[in-house]
Amino acid sequence: MSPDVMPEAQVAPAAAEIGNKTDRASSRARAARRRKIVVTAARVVLLVAVLGLWEALSRAKAIDPFNFSMPSKVWDQIYTWVTHGTAIGSLGEQIWYTLYEALLGWVFGVIAGVVFGITLGRITFLADVLGPYIKVLNSIPRIVLAPIFVIWFGLGPASKVASAVVLVFFPVFFNAFQGAREVDRNLVANARILGASDRRVTLQVVVPSATSWIFTSLHVSFGFALIGAIVGEYIGATKGVGLLIAQSQGTFNTAGVYAAMVILAGVALAAEGLLTFAERRIFRWKPSSSDS
Repeated sequence: MSPDVMPEAQVAPAAAEIGNKTDRASSRARAARRRKIVVTAARVVLLVAVLGLWEALSRAKAIDPFNFSMPSKVWDQIYTWVTHGTAIGSLGEQIWYTLYEALLGWVFGVIAGVVFGITLGRITFLADVLGPYIKVLNSIPRIVLAPIFVIWFGLGPASKVASAVVLVFFPVFFNAFQGAREVDRNLVANARILGASDRRVTLQVVVPSATSWIFTSLHVSFGFALIGAIVGEYIGATKGVGLLIAQSQGTFNTAGVYAAMVILAGVALAAEGLLTFAERRIFRWKPSSSDS
C-alpha cells in the first residue's frame, strides 16, 4: 500500500471531525447573528420606550413641557432647520463648520499625543523630567481654557481647534505612552540582536505594538474633540452647532437645544462607526468579541 494513501479506517474519523468543526462554526455564526438581532431589537425598544414616555409625560403636564420640551417638538425643530435653515445659515453649513473644527483639533491632538507618548515611552530620562509637568497640566480643567483661547485667537475656528487639541492630547498621550512601555522586551531585544537601530526599533517594533493602545484612545478622543469645538462655539463664534445651542438657550427654545444635541449625537455615532470600521480593517488578525 502506498504511504500517501490513507486507510479507510482513518478517512472516516477525519471526515467526521472536519464535519463537526464545520457544524460548530456554523452554529456559532448563527448564534452570533441571532444575538445581534436581539440586541438591536432591544436597543430599538428601549429608545422607543424612553421617547414615548417622555412624550406622554410632557403632554400630560407631568413634566414641564416648556423646560423639558418633547420629542415631537424636537423633531419639528430639526425638520425646520433642514428645510428652512437656521438663523445663521443652512444646517449643513453649521454641522460642517463644527465638524471641520473638531476634525482639525482631533488630528493635531492625536499626532501630538502619539509623538510625545511614544517619545517619552522610549526615553526614560525625558519621561522622568517632563512627567510632573504633564501631570500638572493634565490636572487643569481644560474646558476653562476655552475662553482664553477665544481671547488669544478670536471668534474664528482657531480658538475651537485649540480647545479640541488640548482635550484630545492627553488621553492619546497616556495610551501611546503606556503602549510604548508595554512592548514585549523580547521583541526589542531580538530586533537589536539583528542590528536594528533605535529609530528602526521604534518605527518597526514599538509603534506597531502600541497601535492597539492608540486606537483605543481614538474612540474616546473624537468625542472630546467635538466637546472642545462645541464649548468654544458656545462661548463665542460666528457659526456652528455650538452657536445654535447658545442661541436656542438665549431664546428659551428648549427644543432647539435638544435638536442640536441629537445632531451632535448623530455626528459622533457616524465618526465612531468609521473608526470601528478602520480598526477592524487594520486589526483583521484579532478575533472579534463574538468569536470568543
